[in-house]
Amino acid sequence: MQISSQTSPKQRTFVQKCARFALSLMGWKTLGTPPDAPRFVIIAAPHTTNWDFLFAVLLSADLGMSVKWVGKKQIFRFPFGGIMRALGGIGVDRSRRNNYVESTVELLLNSERLGLIIPAEGTRSKTDRWKTGFYYVALGAQVPIVCGFVNYKKKEGGVGISFIPSGNISEDVQKLRDFYADKTAKYPEQTSIIDFGTEQTATAEKS
Repeated sequence: MQISSQTSPKQRTFVQKCARFALSLMGWKTLGTPPDAPRFVIIAAPHTTNWDFLFAVLLSADLGMSVKWVGKKQIFRFPFGGIMRALGGIGVDRSRRNNYVESTVELLLNSERLGLIIPAEGTRSKTDRWKTGFYYVALGAQVPIVCGFVNYKKKEGGVGISFIPSGNISEDVQKLRDFYADKTAKYPEQTSIIDFGTEQTATAEKS
């Protein structure tokens, strides 16, 4: 998902009020504040259900961030493609791995203000480990990684720590493990391990 502009924290808009109301009806609360950086990558994790999309939209709106999102191109086909684009969706071809990372880095570098939210697991289905696309996009553009999250156990979500990737995969992955250690997915058994594999594998994958 892609976050473009942010509203002033001193004035809540009608959209923010509606998002807060919807979250409160479901018993959820929003944590964190929008990042100060003009360009950034936000992780969406954990991701085990389509409900994560709804909460990502509502939480981002409550935080005052105008949300667009990036998804695989297949979901933009007829008859739902128009609806997806109207909701702020951008279709990408995830099978072209290197091209996806390079084009997304270029998009960030050429934008004055742009945030990009990417599901770290790449899919709501269980995978062996996290995908690395979000990491290499942030590393290539030298922008912060912001830890966005949902926690179904406590019914809360929002944004947490942020850091600029160093290129030291082991150290950076440990930061992610520490932060997400107490975040519970809707379906915990489908949660993927926070691991990129070996440095060589991660470098080659970039997806």
